[in-house]
Amino acid sequence: MATYCLTVARLQLALGQGARRFHVAAALNAKAKVAMSRFEPSNCVNYDQLRSNIDIVRKRLNRPLTLSEKIVYGHLDDPAGQEIARGRTYLRLRPDRVAMQDATAQMAMLQFISSGLPKVAVPSTIHCDHLIEAQIGGVQDLQKAKEVNQEVYSFLASAGAKYGVGFWKPGSGIIHQIILENYAYPGVMLIGTDSHTPNGGGLGSICIGVGGADAVDVMAGIPWELKCPNVIGVKLTGSLSGWTSPKDVILKVAGILTVKGGTGAIVEYHGPGVDSISCTGMATICNMGAEIGATTSVFPYNHRMRTYMEKTGRGEIAVLSNENQDLLVPDSGCEYDQVIEINLSELKPHINGPFTPDLAHPVSEIGSVAEKNGWPLDVKVGLIGSCTNSSYEDMGRAASVAKQALDKGLKSKAQFTITPGSEQIRATIERDGYAKVLRDVGGVVLANACGPCIGQWDRRDVKKGEKNTIVTSFNRNFTARNDANPATHAFVTSPEIVTALAIAGTLNFNPETDFLTAPNGEKFKLVPPTGDELPARDFDPGQDTYQHPPPDGSGLKVDVNPQSNRLQLLEPFDKWSGKDLEDLQVLIKVKGKCTTDHISAAGPWLKFRGHLDNISNNLLIGAVNTENDAVNKIRNLLTGEFGGVPDVARHYKKHNVSWIVVGDENYGEGSSREHAALEPRHLGGRAIIVKSFARIHETNLKKQGLLPLTFSNPSDYDKIRPDDKISIIGLETFAPGKSLNAIIKHIDGSSETIELNHTFNETQIGWFKAGSALNRMKELQ
Repeated sequence: MATYCLTVARLQLALGQGARRFHVAAALNAKAKVAMSRFEPSNCVNYDQLRSNIDIVRKRLNRPLTLSEKIVYGHLDDPAGQEIARGRTYLRLRPDRVAMQDATAQMAMLQFISSGLPKVAVPSTIHCDHLIEAQIGGVQDLQKAKEVNQEVYSFLASAGAKYGVGFWKPGSGIIHQIILENYAYPGVMLIGTDSHTPNGGGLGSICIGVGGADAVDVMAGIPWELKCPNVIGVKLTGSLSGWTSPKDVILKVAGILTVKGGTGAIVEYHGPGVDSISCTGMATICNMGAEIGATTSVFPYNHRMRTYMEKTGRGEIAVLSNENQDLLVPDSGCEYDQVIEINLSELKPHINGPFTPDLAHPVSEIGSVAEKNGWPLDVKVGLIGSCTNSSYEDMGRAASVAKQALDKGLKSKAQFTITPGSEQIRATIERDGYAKVLRDVGGVVLANACGPCIGQWDRRDVKKGEKNTIVTSFNRNFTARNDANPATHAFVTSPEIVTALAIAGTLNFNPETDFLTAPNGEKFKLVPPTGDELPARDFDPGQDTYQHPPPDGSGLKVDVNPQSNRLQLLEPFDKWSGKDLEDLQVLIKVKGKCTTDHISAAGPWLKFRGHLDNISNNLLIGAVNTENDAVNKIRNLLTGEFGGVPDVARHYKKHNVSWIVVGDENYGEGSSREHAALEPRHLGGRAIIVKSFARIHETNLKKQGLLPLTFSNPSDYDKIRPDDKISIIGLETFAPGKSLNAIIKHIDGSSETIELNHTFNETQIGWFKAGSALNRMKELQ
């Protein structure tokens, strides 16, 4: 029987019902014991169930299956009866576990508390990585974060203990690196309350980013809904070498598919080129699939994954994965909805940006492109790390570039920061000397956390509004994302290219061909970076930062101070009235790109993620108003005066005026943050009408009882004026596949009717009628 369970200390390794047992030597060194204390019971690898479900579906569909289909359909709640049609039907799934980062976990746990359930139904963990601000250095910044966020950390730790959720303390590392090191394995299905959860696809997992309400469904033991994804195949041939890295694969794919090209699809990598990429390199590629809107990304099981699991204490799972490899690779002859081919031997180093992660350029061309477009050439800061590129291999390759400069007497011309992905990575690169090399070249090692990647950066070297360039190994580079400065031109590339450009101090440097000048006047070229895939001496786990939930937390109490400005218990949203929505005021007609960063900014606002009313003060403050091309400046139609978006929304709510937002293409791209859906609902919003939605945001809106609607004819966007009132007609017969109508009422007394589409199914219509998915859950208890 292909089942394996991890126990608290990883010492009792047994099969659930018997055919074979694993035994581990009783004698373990101290560091191994620390590493093995981080796991909770019920973390089971059950390939028998996966195989059984796949066999049922295969007989029904009577065709070869992609790897994505095997894992997704292998987690169906009803494999025998579920209707399966790519891109059309909604699947009811049973994910294996849930992971939440601290910024999103606050609202997820508040919603779970509101559900009234005593304990989570599946293994779940909370990871404290988002609330640590980069300022001075790792030790000092971590200590400050513990002091500033003590109330939130205490809430999350106590809520985890009460409801059976594991708690990774601040300093543990970034959620996605922790998952890759500990919880991901080939064939598992995991959902996480962060858009970069797909990182786990580098270990053959289907890991999907969701909002907190989706996480609550899974933690409550309710089947989780996902629209049956299409499958985009990326065939890799050749092999990586020289300056080209795994990051360049996804930078190239992003340039091909754009920020919305993967929407509604899983990106499945395959082909002979896969074996030239390390497990953590595959994770990098999958991680940044979020930037093309993909549901998730995945690689087939291979020897690189087996070696990684062995090095991270999961050798027993690697044995089972080998035995069940047929489940963990695509069937011969399977069909993809779209196929992209990339020859890794011909792929050149890339750098994407500024302001959007799909603007792809070869590194060899970025200098001339920047000059042509007036982008600043001087690199002010180089930043490596983040959930995308903070592996041992990443740090080793960056250090090999830095060591070459140091040997010639050079240091980084730009400021240089390093963010380890986990406590394990930090401890290991300290032991093996990489951290020292990176410091010696001028770098500052930050805390094991998200830091500047998500805007948690107290940057002081430039003033707000000052035009400048930074290069990062992060995943996103939206306007003002990293440092709250809209004039910062952020470019995304690999850690080794970041290091080279930081040393050179300019975008106009191609390390493959250009020379650096040593202090003695010697001209020299950097040789291509090298770095071990995994540490020869195994990983150093570092400090033990995991809190295991007690067997019974029912007697524990979770306190939320009613006077707190960081945490606030939730009140249920109102139910649908049963009638059409009449005379909704247009709050704002948004122009152009509107990401979740525009709808609910991060950075300094992260501290309010557990307090819905306070964080609602950032609603749409970054969105551009079509009326005046300004941000956070809209007309209040009740007073005739201009004010901030949240201020006008609050004024409308106070006077019982419901409102809508009108938006452009791919509305809500970016982070999974459900606050971008909670805030408009809290402040009186009823519908969001746009040309198209990003997947996670559309689902989040539905979960909170809002109506995400799209123009049947995208040009109808132009018919709506900022001072219009809109009525949504047809809700009394609201049904799947049946469009709604909108009557646009202009201020001059004229009106026109347009058609609106939606993707609601029967279950989701139930959420709308109940006022939210959480309300509906309570109705069904």
